Amino acid sequence: MSKSYKMVKAYGEASFIEKKSRFIGYTSPVYSEEEAVQFINSIKKKHYDAAHNCSAFVIGANSEVQRSSDDGEPSGTAGVPILEVIRKGGLTNTAVVVTRYFGGIMLGAGGLIRAYTEGAAIGIKAAGIIRVQPFSLYSINIDYSLLSKLQYELPRKSFIISEVEYLDRVTMKVLSLPEAALDLEESVVQWTSGSAVLELLDTRLLKLDEDNKIIDTASL
Repeated sequence: MSKSYKMVKAYGEASFIEKKSRFIGYTSPVYSEEEAVQFINSIKKKHYDAAHNCSAFVIGANSEVQRSSDDGEPSGTAGVPILEVIRKGGLTNTAVVVTRYFGGIMLGAGGLIRAYTEGAAIGIKAAGIIRVQPFSLYSINIDYSLLSKLQYELPRKSFIISEVEYLDRVTMKVLSLPEAALDLEESVVQWTSGSAVLELLDTRLLKLDEDNKIIDTASL
């Protein structure tokens, strides 16, 4: 995957009562259809006595895999509304199950759609949302006399210094958005008068929180 996308951060769970029916929204990050099915089945096993365990999931950087299930609710009143919450949130690699314990009062089609929409929304909110972003990783080898200048200039242009190694010369590991890579290369040449040895190491996916702070490397 080489494009940025959003997904849920972690497992999430939340519940509410609607006309005596209890709805529980469960959410989990997933990276394959098999993993999504496993998650759904685990919730079904946990709530084997529930009236319904309705679900939906979206997989892939381009949201190419999309599935939903009404699990016995009237067609289109549960699985599709859950799927729409995932879609409208711009999320992928996300699975949601909304469990219903029937309270004895019929909700009607409109009521079911609203309830399953809310169940999905609160489950996703409980899980949190992150962005997965590709970054270019560079090695910049410089003389010690240039270290403070680059430590000052790089963050000013939103380049991220991830590591600094001190040997006979200084080697900095720096992260750049792919679209800003050329700017990084040209800027380093300018700041160091061409004396830096700059090398593109690889491109990696990093997870960022809602404040665009890096959480960890995504193994995707």
